[in-house]
Amino acid sequence: MGLVAAPTCRQAPQLIGRYSEPAMTTQRESIEVAVVMRRERLTGEAARWQSWRWVLAEVLEDPAGLGTEPRRLLHGADEERWLHPGFVVELFADEAAGYYLNATTDAPCWFVKWRLEEAPGLAEEPVAVPQTVTLSYDEAGRWLDAQETVEQLPASAAVVEQLRDFVAAHYEPEPRKRKRPESFQTLEDRFGNPASISTDKLRRNDRSGGG
Repeated sequence: MGLVAAPTCRQAPQLIGRYSEPAMTTQRESIEVAVVMRRERLTGEAARWQSWRWVLAEVLEDPAGLGTEPRRLLHGADEERWLHPGFVVELFADEAAGYYLNATTDAPCWFVKWRLEEAPGLAEEPVAVPQTVTLSYDEAGRWLDAQETVEQLPASAAVVEQLRDFVAAHYEPEPRKRKRPESFQTLEDRFGNPASISTDKLRRNDRSGGG
């Protein structure tokens, strides 16, 4: 750093992990990016419900000279493009597990959270405005859980290498705990309270039956 399907770079494994941060920390690693959103005209069956839709078009890395203010790049009959510069994606040690899940996929991604303006502000009609950008699979999942619109695009080889170097320096998997044998599991009653088994009644029944 509308609901679409959960991040699809890959199926996240069940994983327990912790992060390891060096004792001497200097400047936090970061990557500057710009986001391009595209408004496209729909055709065919989809056009019955809406005429246009917004999608994530590009994540531009190292966007020197693009300024800091959003602006329209293209205004055509069937397509519109908006540039949103000035995003700084910082890498945090406590997100190392999320970076690991992304960095170890076949195609590591940028994840972008965006929202449609509630009222026109940048143009004559509401524009899709990116809110934040991340490389963390976990953070993107939290956005989706909060019913945000999240889309993804592949990251460049240079960014993937930087991300994997960061993971190697900060992420340390925890060893899995040994599973407790079933015979030592705590017994519970139907309400979830601790329960015990008594053999007194069984012994009394045995004695009465044998008399």
